[in-house]
Amino acid sequence: MKNVSEAPESEAVLIRIRAAIPALRPSERRIAQVFVDDPAKGATLSVADLAELCKTSTTSVVRFYKRMGYAHYKDLLMDLAREVMRQEIVTSSLPPVSGDIGRDDSLDDIVAKVATNETLSIADTARALDTKALGEAVGLLSRARRIDTFGMGASSFVGLDLQQKLSRISRTVLNWADSHSAWTAAATLDGSCVAIAISHSGATRDTAEFLTVARESGAATIAITNFQDSAVASAADVVLTTAARETRFRSGALGSRIAQLMVVDCLFTGVAQASYDASVEALRNTYRAVHERSQNGDA
Repeated sequence: MKNVSEAPESEAVLIRIRAAIPALRPSERRIAQVFVDDPAKGATLSVADLAELCKTSTTSVVRFYKRMGYAHYKDLLMDLAREVMRQEIVTSSLPPVSGDIGRDDSLDDIVAKVATNETLSIADTARALDTKALGEAVGLLSRARRIDTFGMGASSFVGLDLQQKLSRISRTVLNWADSHSAWTAAATLDGSCVAIAISHSGATRDTAEFLTVARESGAATIAITNFQDSAVASAADVVLTTAARETRFRSGALGSRIAQLMVVDCLFTGVAQASYDASVEALRNTYRAVHERSQNGDA
């Protein structure tokens, strides 16, 4: 728990609340959900009103805001109000919508809500991403003899995207689609290799095990996850944290996927920049190889 004498970063209040939700008590989780679902409304609630709305005690509210790093409830509300204003600025070009996707939403509402969700997921991840950790990850990948990636479900496609990008600049990258293959591959790694695990929740046991086996083999390990205090993060030497927003259609991996892809793009760009001339030449050659052959095929 953060020392309440330290002032938390005001612009990251909702990022911190979302990241804390899995570890909160049920009563605190209900409080957090109010702020996450409707921060504008949450910023207007008194301690008593919030406790009544969440069917809990004022003591739970006090415990919650102190757990978030605030000595006073009014400071939390002020940061929430600032965050609401920031979100309005970030999404000012999008149609105005509020709330999660509902049963009676029109397709116009769905488009607007998905666009808002993904726009804010990218903006929040850009603020939350530790550039020092990103630099460490770029250094590891730039020096690696071999890179292995693994994620379950939608995260597997994110690993595949990283594989495709890094392969275009002459990096040896293997993406594993199932846990047994991933564990087997991880056992063959050594100190010249890097293992990357991708998991929104950070709680996927198979993904955490992949990093554990890779670390035991001597490889450097990197995690891309939304939760710093998670099993996958604990098994990594470097953690790159996303700040994705998810709708109740979580199984569709909407905000989490777009946030992970942003981190992957930052990793790829950093590695490419580290060997700028060679990477530009490799990208030019790979484009030419595909473009010329596809043009010939069309002819």
